[in-house]
Amino acid sequence: MGAKKILCCMAVAAILLGVVYTVGAQPTQPYPIGEVTLEAKQIAAGVGYTWGAGTLKFEGKEYHFTVKGLDAGAVGIVKISAKGDVYNMKTAADFAGDYAAATAGAAVVKGPVGLMMRNAKGVVINLKADQTGVQLSLGTKGMSIKMK
Repeated sequence: MGAKKILCCMAVAAILLGVVYTVGAQPTQPYPIGEVTLEAKQIAAGVGYTWGAGTLKFEGKEYHFTVKGLDAGAVGIVKISAKGDVYNMKTAADFAGDYAAATAGAAVVKGPVGLMMRNAKGVVINLKADQTGVQLSLGTKGMSIKMK
């Protein structure tokens, strides 16, 4: 009887830790304040190089940017089309910077696969590939966005 109680308590503690970890990676704003579209190309054979450009829509304006470091998990030459929502941004200048993964979506057979990432200013991007079967991830050093 005592062993069952201990195992039950450990299971509840593990669930609570998982919830706290998941909540910590989520955006602090309940709704997106910007929208991002991205077109990139990747050349990969083991280690790949990715470059691309995109548009940020924020407060009724469009801002153009370049991106390096996104990975589509493929070998060869791949065109990546993605779009997503932006959270926790006060100004468009906050969007630029180096991003690290906050959480990543699991691979699915149909539908988009997501990648949630955050920069040092707290901006969160929830990015999804437009193509079915493309799994987005960050390069070994993350992803870098520069405004044009």
